[in-house]
Amino acid sequence: MLSTNPKLLRIGVFYDGEYFRRVSNYYSGVHPRKARISIEGLHNFIRARAAAAEGTEFKLAQIVDAHYFRGRMKAREAEERDILFQERTFEDVLMYEGVTTHYLPKGPEGEKGIDVWLALEAFEMAIYKRYDVLALIAGDGDFVPLARKLNTLGTRVMLLGWDFSFTDSAGNLREMKTSQLLYGEVPYALRMAEVMDASREGGDPAVDGLFYRPEYRPASIPSPLITTIGVLTAPPEVGSMQQGRIPNLRDTYGFIQPDAGGDNIFFPFSSLPPGEAQRLQPGIRVSYEYSRGERGPIAPRVWILPDQILPGQY
Repeated sequence: MLSTNPKLLRIGVFYDGEYFRRVSNYYSGVHPRKARISIEGLHNFIRARAAAAEGTEFKLAQIVDAHYFRGRMKAREAEERDILFQERTFEDVLMYEGVTTHYLPKGPEGEKGIDVWLALEAFEMAIYKRYDVLALIAGDGDFVPLARKLNTLGTRVMLLGWDFSFTDSAGNLREMKTSQLLYGEVPYALRMAEVMDASREGGDPAVDGLFYRPEYRPASIPSPLITTIGVLTAPPEVGSMQQGRIPNLRDTYGFIQPDAGGDNIFFPFSSLPPGEAQRLQPGIRVSYEYSRGERGPIAPRVWILPDQILPGQY
């Protein structure tokens, strides 16, 4: 029963960015939904679940802070891998959804120090902002001490964790697991893969809202950005044949700009038939097989379209 004098339910949201990236890539490239996770939809889902758990109204459950933590490669490296635009447009989405970003340089060994920074920031903000609920989008057992400390403050932790496995295009088993100990330390543990699979498309509006759709038009993002933002485009099915244009090439690899829009596709020169790589030039059109690797979309097989071979390449 709701209180006769209801108070605002203050929610803080904290993202382990690399964890969230892997989850979103799974749903866009592997899962039958074939769509990325919507930040706006995820925040509304958190508000709804927090309101139900705390026995208050949805309108009184408000996200007062949202923070995203991730290691980030240098701009030059991102440009060489042709993902600089993709990363920056996703940062635009975070900005327009009111999410504060926190980055540390990513070194040869990957991320270092991000989990510690997230935990310290979350604990400090919980003290000063007095969150009623802190939504944690993470899966590492290293966050168990954070959950225990937040419990001592009286801040209820809502953990959004994913557990799934799949076989990639190379036949390798890929798994996403959330610490069982972490699940056990929080008052509100949401096993999101089960929640999302329990509702078929169109069955639960709250779950459907977790996914971007091609027709998605968030009111908070200006329309000019919608036409260029790669993360709002639903990817094709893995194994499907697509066509596109090559915007640039490196020594042993290149990228394909899909005709259908969306993220650029990485391909190694070994993806082409023997001897074909020497015919590559920026601007040439190709057909390719769409797949997804650990780091994003990839073309394991590429063919130069016959009518696009430029003079002088024979």
